[in-house]
Amino acid sequence: MANKKIHFNAFVQNSPSPYSSGLWKHEKDHGTKHNRLDFWINLAQTLEKGKFDSVFIADVLGTYNTYNNSFDTSAKYAVQLPSHEPTVLVSAMAAATKHIGFVPTISTTYSQPYSLTRQLSTLDHLTQGRIGWNVVTSYLKSEAVNLGLPERLSKDERYNRADEFLEVAYKLWEESWEDGAVVQDAATDTYANPQKVHTVKFHGQYFDIDGPHLVEPSVQRTPVLFQAGASTKGKHFAAKHAEAVFSKHNSLEDLKRFVAEMEEKAEIYGRERGDIRVFPMVLPIVGKTEAEAYEKLKMLESYVSHEGVATLLSGHTGIDLSHIDPDDYVEDIQTDAIQVDLDYYAKDTTRKWTFKEALKHHCIGNGAAIFIGTKEQVADQFETWAIEGGAAGFNITQAYNPGTFEELIDEVIPILQERGLYRTEYEGTTLRENLYGKGQQHIKYSHPAQRNKKIPN
Repeated sequence: MANKKIHFNAFVQNSPSPYSSGLWKHEKDHGTKHNRLDFWINLAQTLEKGKFDSVFIADVLGTYNTYNNSFDTSAKYAVQLPSHEPTVLVSAMAAATKHIGFVPTISTTYSQPYSLTRQLSTLDHLTQGRIGWNVVTSYLKSEAVNLGLPERLSKDERYNRADEFLEVAYKLWEESWEDGAVVQDAATDTYANPQKVHTVKFHGQYFDIDGPHLVEPSVQRTPVLFQAGASTKGKHFAAKHAEAVFSKHNSLEDLKRFVAEMEEKAEIYGRERGDIRVFPMVLPIVGKTEAEAYEKLKMLESYVSHEGVATLLSGHTGIDLSHIDPDDYVEDIQTDAIQVDLDYYAKDTTRKWTFKEALKHHCIGNGAAIFIGTKEQVADQFETWAIEGGAAGFNITQAYNPGTFEELIDEVIPILQERGLYRTEYEGTTLRENLYGKGQQHIKYSHPAQRNKKIPN
């Protein structure tokens, strides 16, 4: 473990105050400028200074209208409304940086693999190999209603569609264009050797493809695959497909159990232990003293729009909290929304949560684990969760943007670097190299994208 390096992604969204409802009012928060390119360029440059792996951009395609069966509170409290498109940000941030990666969120439920693979391959070319994809299946009913479905697909069907989606995507990324297909030979008037460009023929339950990938191989071919499923179906999907899993945990023991479970499930799908990197979500709060850090948390909580938090948690869990007794305990039930946000409270083995307590915890950082204290204490918590808990890194959420990231970069990261736990320079030129090691530009051979690869003769 002595050579282990902790990795950080910045968990953001193209919205004013996506995770800490009401914090857009904070004097250090610039979220209301999310509709300006200079906001994103400055953020990317700041994070690259801190040697972050990526800007991880969450997204939803609908409104949070579970609470009171209305989106009024979403609009009033900016509960991921407005919600601007994530992928358009990437080129601008990439042009202003050299190393940091970009992981936009795109839904397999409301996309087509033929166009989505083209979009991400294009971005991987333009960034010279710095693209990942947060693979989601979408959980809001409002998404389904406004994107052509009569109702939200069941969780099982969403994951079945996603599984087939990725099967098609792998064929397009990995099998359509052979290495060396692009020759750019002026003497023979040949840009690409047609014998090395192949039609992908696929006829499945959800998708039909009969043509070549529209983009020649990018640096990574397949982008780095992130996923965040917490249901039984979601964890099996991640074990099969994900290179990195975004997770939430309320204790070190919960993290240990999750890492062990993902390693066991990965082997079921013919993958190796260590193929999947786990990234818990963490909100760091740093003070000059421990007491100051807790005072900072108390001050942050004073900005919270509590009905906005209820709106967010209602959408995440699929439970209308406007009709729930706040003193009732959160129960262990299955949801077709985000299972991890329900399990976080319902399956905590250390305590029982009332809905009132869950809402209070969820108000800052969207239910992230809060690492709080002096810079040394916060560094200790990262070290413990990485070394003892098995986390490869952390998705860092913010109370205020970009201040939370700047404080981590200026105060905590230098301590982790002194301990040999954090890079001082980027390892490679691509996102996958920075995650897995120099020279590992392409997805591993143990992954189904490679293992099932077929190139026609």
